[in-house]
Amino acid sequence: MTAASHAGRPAAPWRTILQQAWPILVSSWAGIIFAVLDTAMVGHTSAADLQAMSLGASVYITIFVGLMGVVHALIPIIAQHFGAGRLHEAGRIWGQGIWLALILSALGGASLLFPDAWLSLSGDVEPEVRRRVAGYLIALALALPSALLFRTIYATSTAISHTREVMAINVGSVAFKLLFNVWFIFGGLGLPAMGAVGAGISTLVVDWMMLAAGWWMIRRRPAFRALSLRLGRPRWADQKELLRLGLPMGGSYLIEVCAFSFMALLIARDGLYVSGAQQILANLIALSYMLPMSLSLATASLTAQAVGARDPALAKRTGMSGIGLVALGALLTGVILITGRDAIVRAYTDEIQVAVIALTLLQIAPWFHFWDAMHCIGAYILRAYKIAVVPLILQVSALTGLGLVGGWWAGYGPAAGMLAPVAHRLMPGAPVGAATMWIMAMAGLLLSALLLFAWYGHVLRRQARSA
Repeated sequence: MTAASHAGRPAAPWRTILQQAWPILVSSWAGIIFAVLDTAMVGHTSAADLQAMSLGASVYITIFVGLMGVVHALIPIIAQHFGAGRLHEAGRIWGQGIWLALILSALGGASLLFPDAWLSLSGDVEPEVRRRVAGYLIALALALPSALLFRTIYATSTAISHTREVMAINVGSVAFKLLFNVWFIFGGLGLPAMGAVGAGISTLVVDWMMLAAGWWMIRRRPAFRALSLRLGRPRWADQKELLRLGLPMGGSYLIEVCAFSFMALLIARDGLYVSGAQQILANLIALSYMLPMSLSLATASLTAQAVGARDPALAKRTGMSGIGLVALGALLTGVILITGRDAIVRAYTDEIQVAVIALTLLQIAPWFHFWDAMHCIGAYILRAYKIAVVPLILQVSALTGLGLVGGWWAGYGPAAGMLAPVAHRLMPGAPVGAATMWIMAMAGLLLSALLLFAWYGHVLRRQARSA
């Protein structure tokens, strides 16, 4: 086991979670900074480029996050093998994850080559914006294999609680992303300014560089060499295990991100400025999400290790400690979002119309983030026990049924304007359609979090009866 110790005694679960979470957090922030850099830098080119960025990123994130969730089935599987001391099995499963990532890359890349199918949800998008979205997505389709293959390395490092090496790769990649963004977005050294398309090409180059660095790392670091990581031949039994857990996990990831993706596509009907403001809020929420996600990943990994070691008491203590840490982190993040709202918007855009609308939308950010965080830890703890189907059903009901469909119904559908009094009270001055979408999405997260915690309590009670 890899739990920290002090004076010969095992560290408290919350302390161990923090020790494992901070490299994941730094790594996650480095990853999300890619999107922040893209949005902030493209935001200083033109409103058309910013809208293309918003729409293209929404499509890509929908595909990537869903497929990443399938690959992340490696985390609880490898963590349980690691906790039980089955290092050889952990290394073999990683190789099966490589085959899975390659297949998913081909499927996901193909779907990115048909942007019009996605943009049909956005109403009358200008031809120039459509052209830029298409170019952006072609670059990201070529980047997808490297991104998913790197996720197998990320999943393994998280499962065995050795995340600092991956953190170093992610942090180092930010400098290259900034360099290539300046070159490709604004032009120079013989290249024309490419705006949003340049941001996609920059991501393509950096993602393949990260994969090369990750491959070099796992071949040389002792913690990874001890697992005897190897590719091997595809085995249907192993692929079934990965898919049995990974498909519902990918479905859960997809449901979580669909709120942002389809909200962006629907809110685009309100025009360039509202779409740009929506992208700023979505970007900020994604950046804030990195803290609860990192704590949740560390909690799930350590909980799965305890489950593999047949220590249910430690698994429970670890899970409850993670819930407390995530709640505290969400409250602190909310304070920052309230006090720093004006400075945050100024950092994102020079467009006065976009900034004014963004300020009105950001009023919901602290409350939305809290329930987003609690929903996150609830889902991750259940995955530590290899429970993924039930969370998917709960999330589909709450996030899709209440949040997404309810938001469309009350914001842009037959009941458009129904929640205008609520929107004016919670988000004064915000466009009613966009505000309604965010309010209903928050309601969906609240319901999802409560349902997930209820099921976690059921799991703990069932384990107590078995003991």
